[in-house]
Amino acid sequence: MRLIILFTIVFISLAASSPISVGDGFSLPTIENIESHIDNLWTNFKKGYNIVYNTGAEEIHRFKIFANHVKMIVQHNIEHDLGLHTYRLGINKFATLTNEEFRQIYNGYQRKNYDRSQYSELRRSYIPASPFVTLPVSVDWRDQGIVTPVKDQGQCGSCWAFSTTGALESHHARATGKLVSLSEQQLVDCSTNWGNNGCNGGLMDNAFKYVHDNKGIDNEDSYPYVGKDEAACKFRRKSVASTCDGFVDIPHANETALQEALALQGPVSVAIDAGQSSFQFYVSV
Repeated sequence: MRLIILFTIVFISLAASSPISVGDGFSLPTIENIESHIDNLWTNFKKGYNIVYNTGAEEIHRFKIFANHVKMIVQHNIEHDLGLHTYRLGINKFATLTNEEFRQIYNGYQRKNYDRSQYSELRRSYIPASPFVTLPVSVDWRDQGIVTPVKDQGQCGSCWAFSTTGALESHHARATGKLVSLSEQQLVDCSTNWGNNGCNGGLMDNAFKYVHDNKGIDNEDSYPYVGKDEAACKFRRKSVASTCDGFVDIPHANETALQEALALQGPVSVAIDAGQSSFQFYVSV
């Protein structure tokens, strides 16, 4: 078994005269015509995402949230076209959630003051790159075929699990030449005793330690993701697809160290604040 060392960093701070085409096929009106088009946009949104509300009161509540988001998105994109922003926003499946709801559902990273000594057998010391090493301007590990396709955590605060498997998958691929999708659901169900809380949040270091102590993590096919806390751990030893022999915590807020790790070692497991509207409705640059 080849040694797989994972590099991790943790940083937190808790997508105009004609219609603007953005999001999942939805065409937004101009700022002057929002009120006259909002009902049709709402109808198309519900149809596109197959949404049916149980009560009229709930639909009215969600419509108001939706309408406010549409106005914010249109205004932002106008400002983008004026050069005030570097990215565009668009309607997506999160358009009926308040930003607070979005944060509660999807921001599952739990930053804690934990005892690092418990990882002493796993954590390797960070060693800066040689000053004579020239780093590339950009790196895209997808071009090397070691990054699995984008996944969707659903309505479960399991971002920490996806961050963990993403790093494991890529470093396993670098070490073995085989890209295998790993089981986030196993981490959700089975790593509670290591300090994680399933859909209520967790920490990547805890997940790496679990995989190490468990001597492996199953592949995605044998332990598929369901996006909720299951009653029991369903790990199967015969389905183990990767292990974890150690990791390095990159110094906090050190962008040079992050650049070195990403360029020289491979994909990095990170936690960022994705709770802002810029993430909730991000479309493109």
